Amino acid sequence: MYCINLDSDDPFFNLAVEEVLLKNRTEDFLILGINSPSIIIGKHQSAHRESDTRFAEMNFIPVIRRISGGGTVFHDSGNLNFTFIAQSVPGRQIDFRKYTLPVIDYLDTLGIEARFEGKNDLKVEGLKISGNAEHVFRNRVLHHGTLLFRSSLETLRNAIRRDTLHYSTRAVASNPSSVMNLCDKIKMFDDISEFRSGMMDYFLATIPGAISYELALSDKESALELARSKYRTWEWNYAYGPEYRFNNSFMFHDIQYSVNMFVKDGIIAECEIKGSGILQTIASKLTGCRHMAADMMKVIYDEGITISDEEIYMFF
Repeated sequence: MYCINLDSDDPFFNLAVEEVLLKNRTEDFLILGINSPSIIIGKHQSAHRESDTRFAEMNFIPVIRRISGGGTVFHDSGNLNFTFIAQSVPGRQIDFRKYTLPVIDYLDTLGIEARFEGKNDLKVEGLKISGNAEHVFRNRVLHHGTLLFRSSLETLRNAIRRDTLHYSTRAVASNPSSVMNLCDKIKMFDDISEFRSGMMDYFLATIPGAISYELALSDKESALELARSKYRTWEWNYAYGPEYRFNNSFMFHDIQYSVNMFVKDGIIAECEIKGSGILQTIASKLTGCRHMAADMMKVIYDEGITISDEEIYMFF
């Protein structure tokens, strides 16, 4: 198994690396990496329903869709990501326990008793420290997970949408859990880089055939191109998700309104606005617009209506 310490903190590139190694190579890989702040949603989720759109956009936190299923997770410089990519036996490819066991064993050497619970979580004393997801490509499997070491739990809570009642969809829903940082229990590491080094040393010593490996230049170039053409695009991150219906009631310029929108492929396909004021007139104009704050603001401004940066999020 080739063991890689990714030196990039670019979540777009790092997700692309995983896909490149999954689909273009035949060897087994273990990857440890740390991303800059980002909201990572599952392949079959609706981006706006899972992320707090207002908080994410105002804090310049990207929402990125991964190729695996499951729920939404938050990455930042206090979160360690681990990835296993391996050849697999047909019919026995999805195996969360197999790929989380080395992590559980490593934490055990640090005096931390972690348990695999539910469908894909690792928990310590009932609190979630890790979310995991898998994706199968032909005879290969990708398993990746998070490890909360010293993540900003306040930012995590603000970045992931808590109230999803305004959205109706068949998209996969996240399963929110109470979380904790491992640094609260592990005192031997000053920072996450030491924690990562310890984990990599453990894997190199305990996984048969594990060796350190530097990402090949050709794979880097392929990942850079894939990040550009896929992971950085609105089409993948927002338009790819299942259709959904959004309903909300709000006050605008002291008038009560209700909005009902149907969004498909990221585009507002139907829009109805009820109320006694000027916003009623823009429903037809918003039809065909991308369900994105900047796009909707432009349409509304073009109709001569002033709406603030805060007020536009009444539509999300």
